[in-house]
Amino acid sequence: MSQDKQTKYDDNNIFAKMLNGDIPYHKVFEDDKTLAFMDIMPQAKGHVLVIPKQKTCDLEDLEPEYAAAVLMTAKKVMQAQRQVFEREGIIQMQLNGSEAGQTVFHYHLHLIPSNIHELGKHAVEMADQKELAEQAKQLAALIDA
Repeated sequence: MSQDKQTKYDDNNIFAKMLNGDIPYHKVFEDDKTLAFMDIMPQAKGHVLVIPKQKTCDLEDLEPEYAAAVLMTAKKVMQAQRQVFEREGIIQMQLNGSEAGQTVFHYHLHLIPSNIHELGKHAVEMADQKELAEQAKQLAALIDA
């Protein structure tokens, strides 16, 4: 068994804190099973994360109804990203385990508007919070329409 499978879900991870309302975030979309929000360390303009409201670290343990909900939310977000950021290409990236580069151990899907992308590189600085808030507002308006 790899070290990663010994990783237990931590109720204090940053995404759990967001779901509990303990820290702020820029919401794009939310329903009963998922939350989509702006990545504060974006790999490209418009980088959104989609998480399930299930406490699990990776895809292997994600319940089917939550997996389906994540994909349905991702479809909505991607449609909005294509319009707001005028990008046809959206990278869908999901990392399972530290060896794969996962740094927050709550299952999450990255949706990154891009023409060309260098995998594995996080931003070196935090994005402007006002810009993230505006992007989230634009995306949410299209999803809710």
